[in-house]
Amino acid sequence: MNELKKLLGIVWIGLALFAGYYLYFDQAQPKFESGKPEDMIPAIIYTFILLPLIVGGLGCFGYYSMTGEYKEYND
Repeated sequence: MNELKKLLGIVWIGLALFAGYYLYFDQAQPKFESGKPEDMIPAIIYTFILLPLIVGGLGCFGYYSMTGEYKEYND
């Protein structure tokens, strides 16, 4: 079970990278480039608030899974 958790840690880190790429390049960047004022606020929220929270959270979870922080000890 612990090996599965380590493997899934890699999956979570990959998911964090994919989510960051998607959020910035598919959601925020087109809104920045549109030039309309009503699109700037969601673009700023996506880039400076949601992007670090999502990528950081998923990345930390994956890192801790890979390093064995969630290991089950049988005493």
